[in-house]
Amino acid sequence: MRTVVTARHCEISDELRTRAETVVEKIAKLASRPLSAEVIFDADHGGKVVEFKLSLPRGQMKVATAEADSFRSALDRAADKIRKQLDKEERKSAHRSTVE
Repeated sequence: MRTVVTARHCEISDELRTRAETVVEKIAKLASRPLSAEVIFDADHGGKVVEFKLSLPRGQMKVATAEADSFRSALDRAADKIRKQLDKEERKSAHRSTVE
């Protein structure tokens, strides 16, 4: 899976970049055949914003944005949002298979 970590209007440390890649790896294990992931760090008017995009098969895309006082907190919040989206999708899929 291809992972891209980008910083807009700011600089991020190597430690934070590594943390983002680790978070992506953990989330990718929950997804069904992930194709690529993108994590964008942005300093927006003093706030720290992280956008997390996960590309899945058949053109599906999971996107989450979170804002916090630190990039690390924003990254964790965005990752939680993606996890919830994946869990919801999994529950739908499980429900569909039991109905059929």
